[in-house]
Amino acid sequence: MSKNFDFCGWATRFNRKCADGRTIKKGAFKDCDGKTVPLIWNHDHENPFAVLGHALLKCRDDGVYMYGSFNDTESGDAAKTLVEHGDITGVSIYANQLQQDGGNVLHGMIREVSLVLAGANPGAYIEQVMAHSADEANADVFVTGDAELELYHSEEPIPEEPGTEETNELIHKEEGAEKMADENKKEKTIGEVFDEFTEEQKNVVYALIGQALEDAKNQNDDDDEGDEENMKHNIFESDVRQENVLSHSDMQAIFADAKRCGSLKEAVANYLDGGELAHSIDTTGMDTATGVQTYGFNDASMLYPDYKSLNVPPEFIQRNMSWVDKVLASVHRTPFSRIKSIYADITEDAARAKGYIKGNQKKTEVFSTLKRQTDAQLIYKFQKLDREDVIDITDFDVVAWIRNEMRMMLNEEKARAILIGDGRLPDAEDKIDPQHIRPVVTDVPLFNTKVNVTMTAEEYALEGEFAKAAIKAILRARKNYKGSGNPTFWTTEDTLTEMLLLEDQIGHKLYKSEAELATALRVKEIVTVEPMEGVEVDGKPLIGTIVNLADYNTGADKGGEQNMFNDFDIEYNKNRYLIEEKFSGALIKPFSALTILLNVTN
Repeated sequence: MSKNFDFCGWATRFNRKCADGRTIKKGAFKDCDGKTVPLIWNHDHENPFAVLGHALLKCRDDGVYMYGSFNDTESGDAAKTLVEHGDITGVSIYANQLQQDGGNVLHGMIREVSLVLAGANPGAYIEQVMAHSADEANADVFVTGDAELELYHSEEPIPEEPGTEETNELIHKEEGAEKMADENKKEKTIGEVFDEFTEEQKNVVYALIGQALEDAKNQNDDDDEGDEENMKHNIFESDVRQENVLSHSDMQAIFADAKRCGSLKEAVANYLDGGELAHSIDTTGMDTATGVQTYGFNDASMLYPDYKSLNVPPEFIQRNMSWVDKVLASVHRTPFSRIKSIYADITEDAARAKGYIKGNQKKTEVFSTLKRQTDAQLIYKFQKLDREDVIDITDFDVVAWIRNEMRMMLNEEKARAILIGDGRLPDAEDKIDPQHIRPVVTDVPLFNTKVNVTMTAEEYALEGEFAKAAIKAILRARKNYKGSGNPTFWTTEDTLTEMLLLEDQIGHKLYKSEAELATALRVKEIVTVEPMEGVEVDGKPLIGTIVNLADYNTGADKGGEQNMFNDFDIEYNKNRYLIEEKFSGALIKPFSALTILLNVTN
């Protein structure tokens, strides 16, 4: 058989997991025994010059053995030279009509065998090269192997097969040479093997990689079609090779790149996105234009001007915070944080002045006293930046930008805690304790009177009825307000809108402005609070609260006022920023707030 073939080896081996995750089971290609198939270069089915010759397939117990013969063509002679020199040792099959059970290939038809730089099936390689001469008895035999194959053992006996005595004799004759060649190559890596290539051979590798990347870019969207639903996205899919099919050699290239970069995900992304694989053809170190325009510039987009930012520094996407400054500017402040409020209740009859009847004993006055204490709590914002990022961001002062965000968000949290609470669950780790900063809307009845806007579900569904009922309830409860001066109505945008949309019977607006509505409600002004939307108190939706925050005291000891701190972590090269404030807060005047709640009944 050595007279008729130029080389022989394993086209594929059974029961060995391939790089694409499949395992070809014994007997999978039994119907291919004795079949002659084309010998191709790197599974190139589009180029007739990629046909190098043919291969005879023989099924053995351990796999499919092949005997290859090169054509007397320029490409065939070139491939023959590469094989004889041991430059190309990898073999890969292309098959279809598969039957598969999970990752196990049970049956299929081999359509061609390709020479590749590295096969994906452990054990698929060119085993022997026969160099023919006039004196066949003295013919040289070149033994080659795949340096990266971990599952190939040179000591394994070669299965005998009827009808191949001459070849088997040749195999056993050179068994010692095979062991020596395998051991010499065992320690070489893919990079070392590549470095041994000639310049011409390296150019072939570059061209093959470029072709593989181009194939990946031009993926065919019809790859899901076919009669065998369990064979989607595999290397054995159809008679005509799909553009997005990965052959054994493609997968081996991806796994080699994954070994280099340490990430399979990155290696696949490099392959699909046209990124660089090992030994890229680009040696300039610069981005290369990828356009295909046939006139002017091949990629004019490389000459487009850079994008320019219209908002430097970046603009924050945030809630409406105009109410925050109003809250913080309205509260009463003290230079101490431990607050104690003492009250004497003289509203009971026992505290009234009494009429005197001559000769009777006078009765002493009796009234009760009340006391409440409030301690401070620390609230903070913490941020850190890598010093290299601070240095590299040159368009604006990133430190000042971060500090502004921290101060802005701390103030919002402070105002929210004062007016409605922070909204976190009672057992939340970061919750602001309502016993230290007491929210107006949940304060005790001595300081906060709750007003229910009661209406049926049918009434609530009617346009304008909610706004009318709310206005009436607020006006009727106004007598319960005992706070200082004229209060402010803190509410939501939806509530304000519903009230401003009220019309009389002929369609005229009842209130032409917010000022007119505020006058009608007997308040100083109306301020909308975005975080108030969706808040519930005692299980009822919150409409708003009427309070003059001059009756709300916030206290901070010396050193507890709002401060910004900077620190540098020399071990991790990070800048750290902290803003914090330790203060207490509570209403200090009885009956100084009205909290308006919606009570819808069935």
